[in-house]
Amino acid sequence: MTATFLPDPEPRVRNYTIISVDDHLIEPAHCFEGRLPSALQERAPRVVTLDDGRETWIYEDNFYPQVGLNAVAGRPKAEWSMEPARFDEMRRGCYDIEARVADMNLDGVLASLCFPSLIAGFAGTIFAKSKDPELGLAALRAWNAWHIDEWAGPHPDRVIPLQLAWVVDPQVAAADVRRNAERGFKAVSFPENPVDLQLPPMIDTHWDPFLRACEETETVVCLHNGSSSWTAARSPGAPLELYTSLFPVNALVTAADWLWAQVPTRFPKIKIAFSEGGISWVPMLIDRIDYVLDHSAVGSHGWAATDISPTEALRRNFWFCTIDIGSTFALRDHIGVDRICLESDYPHADSTWPDTQPNATAALRDVPADVVRKVTWENASKLFRHAVPEALQQP
Repeated sequence: MTATFLPDPEPRVRNYTIISVDDHLIEPAHCFEGRLPSALQERAPRVVTLDDGRETWIYEDNFYPQVGLNAVAGRPKAEWSMEPARFDEMRRGCYDIEARVADMNLDGVLASLCFPSLIAGFAGTIFAKSKDPELGLAALRAWNAWHIDEWAGPHPDRVIPLQLAWVVDPQVAAADVRRNAERGFKAVSFPENPVDLQLPPMIDTHWDPFLRACEETETVVCLHNGSSSWTAARSPGAPLELYTSLFPVNALVTAADWLWAQVPTRFPKIKIAFSEGGISWVPMLIDRIDYVLDHSAVGSHGWAATDISPTEALRRNFWFCTIDIGSTFALRDHIGVDRICLESDYPHADSTWPDTQPNATAALRDVPADVVRKVTWENASKLFRHAVPEALQQP
């Protein structure tokens, strides 16, 4: 089937300065070329064309097709599907940084944090599962090098650099985080629930070297929904819509786990962002934890010995990223208005592109200007240490 591309949209009126803290990139076919040690380069991930004309990544004899819904920006909704997509069936902004910046301009988005796609997994888990760990680590570092050199490097004012962590070994991951901080990386994508990858839980001190490196370098730990392949959906054969409806549950479960693991008390300056989880679950978790502490807590949970409560730590160490501004936004002060950030999620099916500006304008029309400023760009700017020109420092 021939892909249909809609005409370029008219540039949206920029009412606000917007930083999107969750977008995605589609790795171009040359992503890994020349970036692995010579002894491993021939085994690097590569794109092949199958007999039926479809394109797919191949890595360690496994196929990783580009799922169509990952790159639907600029395509008519009638053609959206889970079927594999070729590069020539994607809008160029999916995988080309110059075209991406042009699409950001159309959308009125000043800066973007971009997560990987399926060949890496949202948190590098494909490489972590490699049969050959040496190859996996080399591929992961090659991805990081490509991201900082070719994706973020040409437009440092528009792209916030994000790295992948070698979750196989927290000591190696910690050393990489420190080196990458010197290279300009501001964030790291980490699996939301390591136990689902047969790795130690967050309550285990196993992860402390990595977490300490993130805290000391101010590297934001980004926990993207689905990064550990867990879902709250229980019905086999259920439609995709069930899984996407339950995205907020992923974030709730993860936040509760990281809180009761006392990550924020072990690392009081750590910064943790929940990507694509929305904010609807946050008031429920706050209320429930406060209730538990007043009623069923037995004193063995560890927080009794601290000078901060779990919900106080939640408002101090956690940031919440949302694509839509729904009814729960009325509870923004209960959540913590300086902890809410916006997402565009380009080029996924959930994306607000090319209408991120008008959507935000409609949702924030009656909101005080200082709150608009925080949510649209100021919170993200502070969190990721991404400077915004003085002329743009207004709603």
